[in-house]
Amino acid sequence: MDAENSQIKVLASDFLDYLLIQKSLSPLTIRDYRRYLDRFICWLESNSIPLSADKIDTDLIMKYRIYLANLKTSKGNAIKKVTQNYNIICLRSFLRYLITHRDIKTLNPDKIELPKTEDRIISFLNSDQLARLLDSPQISNEIGLRDRAILELLFSTGLRVSELSNLNRDQINFDTKEFGVKGKGNKVRVVFISDTAAEWIKRYLAARKDNYVPLFIRYSRERSEAKQGEKMRLLPRSIQLIVKKYSKKAGLPFDAHPHTLRHSFATDLLIQGADLRSVQEMLGHESIRTTQVYTHVTNKHLKEVYRKYHSRK
Repeated sequence: MDAENSQIKVLASDFLDYLLIQKSLSPLTIRDYRRYLDRFICWLESNSIPLSADKIDTDLIMKYRIYLANLKTSKGNAIKKVTQNYNIICLRSFLRYLITHRDIKTLNPDKIELPKTEDRIISFLNSDQLARLLDSPQISNEIGLRDRAILELLFSTGLRVSELSNLNRDQINFDTKEFGVKGKGNKVRVVFISDTAAEWIKRYLAARKDNYVPLFIRYSRERSEAKQGEKMRLLPRSIQLIVKKYSKKAGLPFDAHPHTLRHSFATDLLIQGADLRSVQEMLGHESIRTTQVYTHVTNKHLKEVYRKYHSRK
C-alpha cells in the first residue's frame, strides 16, 4: 500500500491517541470513535476512494451521509439518525484535528452541517415507582444491603454507573455527606448524598467483614487480597443487571437502568425548583445544552401546575 493510500489510517490512529492522551476521553468514547472512523475508512476502500485527507470534500461527505442513511443493522433496521450524527460528529472532530494540530489541508469541518434530530426520550421514575424500586431489595443479608445502598446512592447523587463502580469505601465523608468524583474527561466535581443514602451505606459497610477497598463488591466463592481486593470490585455491567432485576421485582412498566435513576435525580431537582446551572454542575455536564434535555421532561410538571392553579380551569 502506497503512502497516499495509507495516510488516513495512520492519521486516524494518531487522532485516537490524541483523544486519549490530550483530551482525556474515556476508553468507551475512544472505542466509539474508532468504530466510526473504521466505518468511514472501510467505505472509502470499498468505493476505491484514495485514503488521502486532501480528497475529502463536501461531495464525498454527502455520498457518505447517503450511505449512512441506507445502512442497516444486523436486524435489518436502518441505523438511528442520532447514530448517523455521531458518525459525522466524529468525522468533524477528525478533520478539525488534521487542520489544527497537523497543518494538513482538508475539508473545513464547519462546512459539514448536522441535521436536527428528534428530542431524546428521557425515562424517569415518579415518586411511587421510585419508592417501590428502593424498597425492593431484601435487606436481611449483606447482598441485599449492598443493593439497597446502590439504589439509594444512584438516586441521591445522579452518578453515572462507571462513577459509582469506581468508588472506594474511604472516599465518602459521612460528616459532610459529600465526596469528590472524577467523571467524563477526568472532570472532578463534588457530589452530595442524602441522609437516607448515607445511612444505608453505613449499614452496608457495618455488615461487611472484609477490608476490601472498593465501596461495592461482588459476592462469590472466589476471594482475593490482590490490590486490596480490586478483583472484587462490582463492575458497571453487574450494577446494570442489579437495577434491572429490582425494576422487574418492583413491577415497573419498563426496565430501569442506572441512567434512569440519574434522569430521576435531575428531574426531581428541577421539579422541586432547582436551577438548570446547578443541576448541570451536579450531573457533571460540560455543556448546559446537555442538561437542557430535562426541561422537556419538566414541561409536563408545568402543565399540571397550570391546570391546577389557573383561575379559568
